[in-house]
Amino acid sequence: MTEQSSDEQIVSLILKGEKESYREIIRRYEDKLSRYLHKFISDTDDVEDILQVVFIKAYKNLYGFDISKKFSSWIYRIAHNEAVNHLKRRRNKGRVALDDVEYKLIDEKSDIGTEADRKFLKKDMEGVIGKLDLKYREPIVLFYLEEMSYEEISDVLRIPKNTVGTLILRGKKMIKDNLEEINKNYGR
Repeated sequence: MTEQSSDEQIVSLILKGEKESYREIIRRYEDKLSRYLHKFISDTDDVEDILQVVFIKAYKNLYGFDISKKFSSWIYRIAHNEAVNHLKRRRNKGRVALDDVEYKLIDEKSDIGTEADRKFLKKDMEGVIGKLDLKYREPIVLFYLEEMSYEEISDVLRIPKNTVGTLILRGKKMIKDNLEEINKNYGR
């Protein structure tokens, strides 16, 4: 196994008995999945617990993974399911944390201006995205924050690729409309 080995190659090694290779899967996905889960669940302890469950479930179900498919979509699907289950149990809509995000959703022609404007924008974005229905929030987070393709999002959410595009387009419009309303109300 090398750094250049694909996820699918590593899974093949694990399935052939090289169980210690699973550490590489954890190393590759721990930060990514943690960041993804934090977009829906604000409590760090809950995220760590869910992340543990994701890696355990992924390991236990590796024999059910189709190596001809993308492993990343498969493990994100497990994380997605665990996040949804957690939210259902807690009935907590949560807020989206955007600490490390550049605001790709904003029209590139926008002049954000000062640092104070950026701080207001970040707070406004967190609130607006956090208030989106889960059906819009998930594809927005996966596309803009996790930088997945429509096809990967389709695999994770188990919805048609065209639906992914529609949900992202509608979610972006809702975000834009809400930000415009916020700016109008604050005279920005």
